[in-house]
Amino acid sequence: MTDFTVSEMQIMQQNLQDKYKDKWEPISPETGKNKMLWMIAEMGEVIDIVKKNSIDQIMEEGEIRKWFVEEMADVLMFYNDMMLCYGITVDELKQSYTEKYEKNMKRW
Repeated sequence: MTDFTVSEMQIMQQNLQDKYKDKWEPISPETGKNKMLWMIAEMGEVIDIVKKNSIDQIMEEGEIRKWFVEEMADVLMFYNDMMLCYGITVDELKQSYTEKYEKNMKRW
């Protein structure tokens, strides 16, 4: 299996936005906060799975693991929507992530 890139996620998310442009709120800085709230709601669903299931279930039990990964994907979808709303490019994300990584590597 090949790596799944942020660029691929962005293209897929833009395709979803284009397909449902008449049903979903538009992608814009004004709607970015709503996407963030939806992302936090999805994170809550991930937390519920972790709260209600053992680590072994999450790691090994087919249906629970599938559900856990699906909810993680939902978080990423709204994260990518936020990037689209605020016009954050993959290059900007990479630069900021790299800088933060380097800063953390020197922290302790």
